[in-house]
Amino acid sequence: MASKDKILWEPKQDWLEKTNMFDYMQWLKSNYQLEFRDYHEFWRWSTDNLEDFWESVWKYYRVEASAPYETVLVKREMPGAKWFPGARLNYAQHILRNETEAGAALYYAGENTPLTPLPWNKLGNDVRILATQFRSLGIKPGDRVAGYLPNIPEAITAVLACASIGATWSCCSPDFGSPSVIDRLSQIEPHVLICVDGYSYRGKNYDRRGELSQIISKLPSVNQVIYMPRLDPDRGKAPVSNAVFWEDLLAGPPVKPGDFQFEQVGFDHPLWILFSSGTTGLPKAIVQGHGGILLEQLKLSGLHFNLKPGDRMFFYTTTGWMMWNFLVSSMLLGVRPVLYDGNPVYPSPDTLWKITDECGVKLFGTSPTFIQMQEKEGIVPNSKYRFTELESVMPAGSPVTAHHMEWLSNNVKKDLWQMPGSGGTDVCSGFMGGTPLKPVYAGEIQAPHLGVDLHA
Repeated sequence: MASKDKILWEPKQDWLEKTNMFDYMQWLKSNYQLEFRDYHEFWRWSTDNLEDFWESVWKYYRVEASAPYETVLVKREMPGAKWFPGARLNYAQHILRNETEAGAALYYAGENTPLTPLPWNKLGNDVRILATQFRSLGIKPGDRVAGYLPNIPEAITAVLACASIGATWSCCSPDFGSPSVIDRLSQIEPHVLICVDGYSYRGKNYDRRGELSQIISKLPSVNQVIYMPRLDPDRGKAPVSNAVFWEDLLAGPPVKPGDFQFEQVGFDHPLWILFSSGTTGLPKAIVQGHGGILLEQLKLSGLHFNLKPGDRMFFYTTTGWMMWNFLVSSMLLGVRPVLYDGNPVYPSPDTLWKITDECGVKLFGTSPTFIQMQEKEGIVPNSKYRFTELESVMPAGSPVTAHHMEWLSNNVKKDLWQMPGSGGTDVCSGFMGGTPLKPVYAGEIQAPHLGVDLHA
C-alpha cells in the first residue's frame, strides 16, 4: 500500500522557470506589479480579484476581438453574471490562427489505422470549405448542428466549421443507443445532422443505419442530413433520400484564409451544448459560450497543463464526453491533440502506451479503471517504451488512489508529474488539478485551479 504522504515528484528549479505558469507570473510582475510567495497566495489573488485575473488571461494570451469589451464583469452573482460585454470574437478563429503551411494540426489512429498526422493546411482548408457550404445551406448563427460521429478528424473539422459561422455544435457518439441520442438531441432541435453509418470496436463493425433511421424520424427539426459512410460506401443506403454526402461537400473549391470571414459573436454566444449523464432523469443540456471556453481552456491547457505549441496531448475519449472538447480546445495553443477511435486495449493491451510513445506525447490522460486493467494484465509500459517526451499524466474520471499513482511512477516513468484532477461537464474544465509550482504527493490532488474558489 502506497503512503499518502509520499512525495512522487517535485519540480526542479530550472524546469519550473521554463513553465508557462512561471512566465505568466513574471508577466504579472512586469505588467501588474504583482509578486507571490507561493501557489496558494497566487491562487488566492486569482479568486479575490476575478476581474483582474481573467482580464490578465485575456491579455497574456492575446485574445483577438473585433470589438472591445466594455468591462470585465458586470456584476458578481449567479445566475446572472455577464462577462466581457461588448466583445465580439470567435473561438474557431483562435484555433485557426495557429494554421501553418506545413506541419501537423493533430494526429489520429484507430484499431486498423496507424498513427497518422493531419496537416494544418488540410484541416484549415476543409474547415473553411465546410463552413462555406454550411452558409450555402442556410445555416445561420445560433442554429444547431448535431453530430453522430466517432472520435475521428472529421468530427473536429465539423465542430470548427460550425463555430466559424456562429452555429452551435452538439455531438453524440455512435455507440449511444437511439433512445439516448433522441433524449439529448430532441431538446436542442438541431437543423443539421452529420452522421456515420457505423463504427468499429474491438475488431467488429457495428452497423448503425437502423438506429439512424429511428433518430432522424424523431427529430422533425432536422432538415438536412450530411452522411459519411465509413463501413459501406453504397450511396443507395443513405438513411434519407435527400442526404448530402460529406465527401461531396468537401469537394468544393479551396477557400484561402484571407477569403474567409469568421462570424464575430458575443462573448457568451453559444459555442456548443454538452449533456449531463442522465442518471437523474433526462440528460441536462449545458450551453457553453465562445469566450468562456476560450479563456477557460487557455488557462487550463496553458497554465495548469504547461502545454506549448507543437506539444502532443492524448486522452482516450469518445465525442460524447467532455474530454473530447478538452482535446479540441488544446488546439487554441497550437497543441496537437491525438485522437484514437476504438477499444483502448485492442488490438493489444498496451495500444495506448504504444501510441503515446510513438507520437511523443507530452501529456497523457487516463483513468483509474484503465490503470487497474493494466495492472491486472501485468502490463509494464516502461519495459517496452521509452516515453522520452512524456512529462505528465492526468488520471481522472473517478477517485485516484495513492496506489494508482505509485503504479504510474513505477511502471511508466519515475520523473513523472502526475496531476490527478476533478472537474465537470458543467464548465468543460477542471476545478482542481495540476500546478507546476508544487510537489506531487501520492493519493493527493495538487491544488485548486486558478480562478476557482474551491473549498472542502
